[in-house]
Amino acid sequence: MEYTVQKLARMAGITARTLRYYDEIGILKPARMNSSGYRIYGMAEVDRLQQILFYRELGVSLEQVQEILSDLHFNGAKALIEHREKLLEKRKQLDLLISNVEKTISAGEGRITMSDQEKFEGFKQRMIDENEEKYGKEIRQKYGEETVKRSNEKFQNMTKEQYEEVTKLEQEVKASLEEAFKTGDPSSAAAQKTADLHKQWLMYYWAEYSSEAHAGLGDMYAEDERFKAYYDENHAGLAEFLRDAIHVYTGFKK
Repeated sequence: MEYTVQKLARMAGITARTLRYYDEIGILKPARMNSSGYRIYGMAEVDRLQQILFYRELGVSLEQVQEILSDLHFNGAKALIEHREKLLEKRKQLDLLISNVEKTISAGEGRITMSDQEKFEGFKQRMIDENEEKYGKEIRQKYGEETVKRSNEKFQNMTKEQYEEVTKLEQEVKASLEEAFKTGDPSSAAAQKTADLHKQWLMYYWAEYSSEAHAGLGDMYAEDERFKAYYDENHAGLAEFLRDAIHVYTGFKK
């Protein structure tokens, strides 16, 4: 089967303008141009468009999609399996939110009693899923599957009060870090206060505390650009300073 721009756009549920744009940026070129100058797409292009739309549905930017599809090691069949897993995760999240809405409606009508914890179940699962997507691979490599599972379970079982406390504590850690940074000394009282606040924050997520694991997390903050960007948001060097303060606090260092 071959398709013109209009026919392919109609079948895929996108605009002809989108297909022309994909051609312009090189992410999806037509198989050929016919004698009348129309773009003609074949089965290979249809399959590639499907992959593009799958990735876009999962929130991947066009630039990233182009890099993925241009990779010489790209495996279409494997990518479809990964898409399926991601979509199943997304469906699970939507099911949780729908269930949450239905319970809230029933509670509002007086048919059921809804606990404070139940009111936030769907939202907490979304945070777990987002964290999994961003950092899951690295965290599992560093701490293991069982540790991550227990941490997620602990977060999922947080009460409304605990969630509010840990959210407030996260901001206290950042504010304390900025103040301690002014001393220039990771071993200062201010810096060690920050490290202790960070430990308190961790214990809302960790099933048990380990000085070595705490120090390892500090290393990750300084080495991983995503964590580094979070802590260095207001001032460059904060991530490294926090790492050094944690090293002093725990007595562990690479």
